[in-house]
Amino acid sequence: MVHLFRTSLGVMALVAAAFGPGGGALAANGPFLAHQALYDLSLVKSRSSSVNNARGRILYNFTGNACEGYTSEFRQVSELDSGEGKVTLSDLRSNSWEDAAGKSYRFKIETRMNEAAAGRVDGSAERDGDHINVKLKLPAPKSFTLDGKIVFPTEQIQRIIAAAKEGKSLLELSVYDGSDDGQKVYNTLTVIGQPIPADRATASDPSTSDEHMKSLKRWPVTVSYFDRDAQQKEGEQTPVYAMSFELYENGVSRQLVLDYNDFVISGAMGKFDVKDSKPCN
Repeated sequence: MVHLFRTSLGVMALVAAAFGPGGGALAANGPFLAHQALYDLSLVKSRSSSVNNARGRILYNFTGNACEGYTSEFRQVSELDSGEGKVTLSDLRSNSWEDAAGKSYRFKIETRMNEAAAGRVDGSAERDGDHINVKLKLPAPKSFTLDGKIVFPTEQIQRIIAAAKEGKSLLELSVYDGSDDGQKVYNTLTVIGQPIPADRATASDPSTSDEHMKSLKRWPVTVSYFDRDAQQKEGEQTPVYAMSFELYENGVSRQLVLDYNDFVISGAMGKFDVKDSKPCN
């Protein structure tokens, strides 16, 4: 259970992408919003007697354009109460950059549990023809290649929005985000619901009341993450975790729900600020 909480870096990377994606193919359909978003995390339900409560916050900053690429700064601080005074504090930080064409990806991820020394991942990935070259500096210097069909986080969201606009309900992708030790690849299954019209009544939050968002439609999306290595070795089909959210056509997300199997956390948007962004020259 604590292991799943610790390895929420994959979810974190998707959150970062979902809250501010970019991509050359999408840029033609409209600009993406440079912004800062704050999300308040709370326990929805526990499927395990060892999880009594969970709370925390996500702070996300997104900047960039289709010429310079997109930069994401993300921090998630979470507190997990297991009862009898046992509290686990998780502090996850991520800084990443991805070019608009999904060819280059750079990432630095730091995770800290309680008072333990921080775990760090620092690396880059470059697409080269039918493969991807990955170079890690941390946790240890290493170079390896991945299948070129694998996508990076912002391209993942790019393809989800494209599929939604085409009326598709399912999308399967393999994703590399640099999480865990920098060598993990996840297989993902995305389920896309019917579009939600901009004028449909809904619980208000800073995104639905913002002038930049009022005229935009959105889709309910659920992305399930599967351990690619476990599938290959054991045929395991149970997701490691799943993430649900409402995805706007400009890439902003609301109504976040993180399902770690043992417990489920919701992320309600508490603050949403649009930032100035320079146009692509």
